[in-house]
Amino acid sequence: MTAKARVATAWMGGCSGCHMSFLDLDERLIELAAKLDLVFSPVVDIKEFPENVDVCLVEGAVCNEEHLHQIQVIRARTKILVSFGDCAVNGNVTAMRNVLGNADSVLQRAYIENVTLKPQLPVEPGIVPQLLDRVRPVHEVVPVDVFLPGCPPSADIIYFALCELLAGRQPDLTGRLIYG
Repeated sequence: MTAKARVATAWMGGCSGCHMSFLDLDERLIELAAKLDLVFSPVVDIKEFPENVDVCLVEGAVCNEEHLHQIQVIRARTKILVSFGDCAVNGNVTAMRNVLGNADSVLQRAYIENVTLKPQLPVEPGIVPQLLDRVRPVHEVVPVDVFLPGCPPSADIIYFALCELLAGRQPDLTGRLIYG
């Protein structure tokens, strides 16, 4: 018997639309379940990213210190890393805050300037993860093996890319990208 591929998904700075498209695989999820074990994902209750992951789809940009640590762990423990959706591929909407300047100016804008009742910066540890001064797409932080653009990528593209990767092939997305 052939061992199933160990597949993970991760969610950083994004809206979770890519994961919603993943769930839109519908009955194809059952077919994929015969070929893979989902070993980490925001849709399952696993707290620590495991070792020896074959493929990981990473949604979202790297926005804060928590994401930075998370993507470094993911890269170290994953054979094939997929930038999953436009936020992971190029920063997309999450990177719009970059024009405001550094993290302090972003926090000032969000918690002081645009607040009418009790404007104040969060001061308790753990309320807001330490923001990076600049939102970065995944490939600016760690090497990426496959780019899966789209906002979000369609379920058909996700299915195609996963099937190709599980078959040991690099997905050729030429002429396949469909934006909703």
